[in-house]
Amino acid sequence: MDIIEVKNLSFSYNGEETLKDISFTVKSGDFTGVLGPNGGGKTTLIKAILGLLPSEEGRIKLFGRDLKHFKDWQKIGYLEQKATPPKLMPLTAFDVARLGLLSSKKMPRIFNAEDNRRTLAVMETTKCLEYKDKLFNELSGGQQQRVLMARTLVNNPALIILDEPSTALDGSSRDSLFEMISRINKNSNTAVLVITHDIADIGKYVNNFIIVDKKLIFSGDKHNFCRSKKVTDYFGPYTPHLMDHLHSEGCCPFAEEYKYERH
Repeated sequence: MDIIEVKNLSFSYNGEETLKDISFTVKSGDFTGVLGPNGGGKTTLIKAILGLLPSEEGRIKLFGRDLKHFKDWQKIGYLEQKATPPKLMPLTAFDVARLGLLSSKKMPRIFNAEDNRRTLAVMETTKCLEYKDKLFNELSGGQQQRVLMARTLVNNPALIILDEPSTALDGSSRDSLFEMISRINKNSNTAVLVITHDIADIGKYVNNFIIVDKKLIFSGDKHNFCRSKKVTDYFGPYTPHLMDHLHSEGCCPFAEEYKYERH
């Protein structure tokens, strides 16, 4: 099933073209890494997909429905870049994590015992249960990120979208985060879309890549990514390092073929 379908999407900001003629699909079970430079349009693309920015041209579908008719937002868990609740709100870590359930509630939006159970369970999964009663704004950056990840996952979404989720985490915490997301992806067939600058963060977990630099440079699976002339031309002299990293992580199924071709 197509979870995300983007076709001929274009967007301009203050007269400057940010995205031009972007087309790709994300299917159920895909773990897709979105690569590209600062200012290349990655976050703009995600916000357009989520309806947070109006697309000027093109079509976006979520779960087979046009974006303008899509209402099932509880199916999507979104962790935005540097997301924080308002500082003047004295919310605990538990309060923040539980906010992820609001999109599935009808008015009046009242939390119940099952909501509390689910929140505690996902906080344990994301390793932030020990500080559930502490004020969110008094936590370290890494601790806040774990709580925000709990908020993203608490509704058991069918699509997880993460914008630079590992920025505030150390190396061990990054690995732990992506291993957890990978398990969810494999065990629940959940579609995952992750924006990152560094392939080292996600190389061994993803099965698809999208490269966006205002226009679409590449969209496809890992096999075609490693063989694509578009990828080689785009990364230039950095390409061998990029490919060697994929192979060293044991995540490229044809490493020997590649090494043979290089020589």
